[in-house]
Amino acid sequence: MFNQFLFKKIDNAQLVVFRLFYGLLVSAECYGAIATGWVRKTLIAPKFTFNFIGFEWLQPLPGAGMYIYFAIMGTLGLLIAFGYKYRFSAFTFAFMWAGVYLMQKTSYNNHYYLLMLLAFIMAFLPANRDFSLDAKQNPKVHSHSMYNWMRWIIILQLFIVYTYASIAKLYGDWLDYSIIEILMKSKNDYFLIGELLQQQWLHKIVAIFGILFDLLIVPALLWKPTRKVAFGFSIFFHLFNSIVFQIGIFPYLSLAFTVFFFTPQTIRNIFLKKKVVAIENTIDLPKNKNWLLGILAIYFVVQLILPLRHHTFKDDVLWTEEGHRMSWRMMLRSRTGIIHFKIKNKETGKGNHIKLDNYLTKKQKRKVACYPDFIWQFAQHLKKEYAEKGEDIQVFASSKVRVNGGKYHEFVDPTVDLANVPWKHFAHNEWIRPSQKE
Repeated sequence: MFNQFLFKKIDNAQLVVFRLFYGLLVSAECYGAIATGWVRKTLIAPKFTFNFIGFEWLQPLPGAGMYIYFAIMGTLGLLIAFGYKYRFSAFTFAFMWAGVYLMQKTSYNNHYYLLMLLAFIMAFLPANRDFSLDAKQNPKVHSHSMYNWMRWIIILQLFIVYTYASIAKLYGDWLDYSIIEILMKSKNDYFLIGELLQQQWLHKIVAIFGILFDLLIVPALLWKPTRKVAFGFSIFFHLFNSIVFQIGIFPYLSLAFTVFFFTPQTIRNIFLKKKVVAIENTIDLPKNKNWLLGILAIYFVVQLILPLRHHTFKDDVLWTEEGHRMSWRMMLRSRTGIIHFKIKNKETGKGNHIKLDNYLTKKQKRKVACYPDFIWQFAQHLKKEYAEKGEDIQVFASSKVRVNGGKYHEFVDPTVDLANVPWKHFAHNEWIRPSQKE
């Protein structure tokens, strides 16, 4: 039964059309990052970047290198869309995007993580079998069918994302709408809708709708009687997010995912000139079936466990931030902080305060002020810089942080030498002060 479900041959129209949308959207994301100044502000202007810890060897290219890097990714997106040299284009883009994701986290976004996962998934799927230059140039590539699991791997990934996002919203500051009020304050100057976004009744609707949409959208799209209504809600929800929160291509990528929920013939009628394709309802078990099932099982077990890892850490993730990333905890908190760094020469005992303006951009300073891994990494940067001058130093930080508009509380133990303590990936870092329950 399980093999019959996963390895049944189905029409590949959904995957083929999604490939077109996916390629065009990632191309727009990469070229747009150059045009809007994102590349310059995030990867060129800073004197150094805050990588994911352990990936310090991933550094932005010098000079205009990152402009070229993103231009190449934008071009690869077009090659993916048109299905030309698809495997090469898709895998190259996936690795290049992963490089960008891991080399900087000052502009971290859960959607960037989702795109990294999706990029590798798409690279493995035969999305170039139809309506592509590859299939036109090489008839052996051409096919109207794919395995059923190729559709469901996308659906299951979406279900995990949306479900965890919904569950994460079931906490006090979301349920009393206070975090939504904070997030909307910065939108007060929006043309026409700025004043509307400050209304409490709208905050209540956003809070309730956000939970229910994330929880129900995938089941509602899967069930035929509610599919069209759910699609209508999807259009409204994602356009609202695009206008209000301005999060790039991702609302439109989310809408593109809906092709996997409509019947293949419906997709063909709309996008592929109403071409009728007859697919025999056959079961074709590949020779590497067990390997494939094992890899898929491991992947989804990781996807199910990773967002829960913060429960294994001491204290509240809203305060410590440990385990927040890669967990689909989206738009749940607002953090601000005040921080001062002091260095002390181990031999002479002489110390002085560090002026952050000499090292960091405005956005980096905001991150360093209230995120523990940024604080630790900056201490390591100072240690390395002074070591190159022949000085062995200690680094101490005095920091106060507030979460979701609450009171400021001491965030870092000011007596701990942050330059000489290891970063714990899978355990609580004890130099983070305990959260203060208000």
